[in-house]
Amino acid sequence: MEENEKSICPETPQPQPVQEEKKETAPTDKSTSQPTAAPTPKPAAPRPTPPPASPAKNEIKPEVVTPEELHERLAHLKAEGYSLLENLTGTDWGEEGMGVVYSLTNPETFDMTHVKVIAADKETPYLDSVTDLWDIANFYEREVYDFYGIIFLNHPDLRRLFLREDWVGHPFRKNGYEESNNPEIAETDEPISDLAVKYTLTPDGKLHKEETPLFAEEDYVINLGPQHPSTHGVLHFRTRLEGEIITKIDPHLGYIHRGIEKISEELTYPQTLALTDRMDYLGAMQNRHALCMCIEQALGVEVSDRVQVIRTIMDELQRIDSHLLFFSCLCQDLGATTSFLYGFRDREKVLDIFEETCGGRLILNYNMIGGLAYDIHPNFQRRVKEFIPMMRKNLKEYDDIFTGNVIFQNRSKGVGILSKEQVISFGCTGGTGRASGWHNDLRKHRPYAAYDRVEFKEVVRTEGDSFARYMIRLDEIRESLHIIEQLIDNIPEGKIAEKMKPVLKLPVGSYYSAVEGSRGILGVHIESKGDKMPYRLHYRATGLPLVAVMDTACTGYMIADLIAIGGTIDYVVPDIDR
Repeated sequence: MEENEKSICPETPQPQPVQEEKKETAPTDKSTSQPTAAPTPKPAAPRPTPPPASPAKNEIKPEVVTPEELHERLAHLKAEGYSLLENLTGTDWGEEGMGVVYSLTNPETFDMTHVKVIAADKETPYLDSVTDLWDIANFYEREVYDFYGIIFLNHPDLRRLFLREDWVGHPFRKNGYEESNNPEIAETDEPISDLAVKYTLTPDGKLHKEETPLFAEEDYVINLGPQHPSTHGVLHFRTRLEGEIITKIDPHLGYIHRGIEKISEELTYPQTLALTDRMDYLGAMQNRHALCMCIEQALGVEVSDRVQVIRTIMDELQRIDSHLLFFSCLCQDLGATTSFLYGFRDREKVLDIFEETCGGRLILNYNMIGGLAYDIHPNFQRRVKEFIPMMRKNLKEYDDIFTGNVIFQNRSKGVGILSKEQVISFGCTGGTGRASGWHNDLRKHRPYAAYDRVEFKEVVRTEGDSFARYMIRLDEIRESLHIIEQLIDNIPEGKIAEKMKPVLKLPVGSYYSAVEGSRGILGVHIESKGDKMPYRLHYRATGLPLVAVMDTACTGYMIADLIAIGGTIDYVVPDIDR
């Protein structure tokens, strides 16, 4: 590797050499030049007993319920105010069995509670579905079924979510899965099922499988994707139409599923970091920040104020980068090529800042467990301070050439409306949720890093349409600039990385942390058995709820509106598929 080339996986900073202690000599009596007697040392005080280790800041202690109690308990918690299903993590606990941890949140206070259930039958595990309580449970439960084979009773459509319909076995199980049963090239001649699968229990306790057609024979169904520029990635929407009106959308996912969570089970904790940049590629800083924060809190590691401030600035630059790409791609989708070029012109400035400090533009590899891979570049503060007024000025240009355009307003106002209740039920956080009147910004409600030291507005609108979602992103760029402006001249001195052990082992337990990504809540759930590798590492992807809500957001609107609706909901496919 050449000297000016930065390593993709930076090494942990090496400890500084320890200076040799100087040996003290006994004092000398000047009159006789004889050494005086050293004072008699006092007996050492007894070493105090260390206090018991306090639980980690992010350790969760789920309430354990039986499968029979599960649905009633979750319904009760929802009635008590925990009406957001923030996360759902399936796990194979080995001898204990397979089950699920439900992470519920009060959408007003953002207090959390967790419920754990283990299926009674280890061979054919099944649990009650909660799709009648939360809309997002539809996709969350399909994901768990796909990877673990846990059947959710009364789920209306329990097909696989990411893997092929003809895939044999469930690859996240700890044993009993044979890779050789499946094709090496998973993309070839993939069958797509037209049957929704529902499982129920017969009176004598046996599983009964029902299959019903997703579409009737006379339905007019078109394929949007998986290779369509306006799906912003390899994503397939089977779309049923009556004339030009959308009546149903069936998303088909998994074209770039890479098994990031499964691979992480075979990696040490520092090695897992490299995979985070490859999920939401427009949120690499925030992705890795979330994982590092989860591991640091589990280990009880406090990073320096310098690290916290730099992480905050980098996260906000990443948010601006993401929102500028959102603006540019939406303009391109709607035919405004000039605006598209304006957005990319300004985004290049952010990428140049990243490249100078991180060595990369998309895959940044900057955050590390205990701090940062390296300090900011000497030009960093100057270039950021030059960018802030330039970006503020250019945002006014965006409003002049695109926001106020009557064609854009007619295509976005009153289109793709989502209510506050709908975005909470689907778990649509970030700008999509805030456009419908839901205050859900974790930077305000669960402050982390340096967000409790700065003043900024949580941008919220109430219209819930495509135009509101668009305006949220532009206004958030302004707030991100304001946050950076408060911090850029106030970066404290201090270490850029704590000294970490060569081998990191998290204490036995369950841990959950989350940050405010560019598209909403990005959560990390770790199950640790005390080893150097995670027993289970699950990401609460920001994009899965956003693609799940597409059917609800688009039904009743024109096929041409799907482009604007999908563009303003702002999902990223690698984040969905992982």
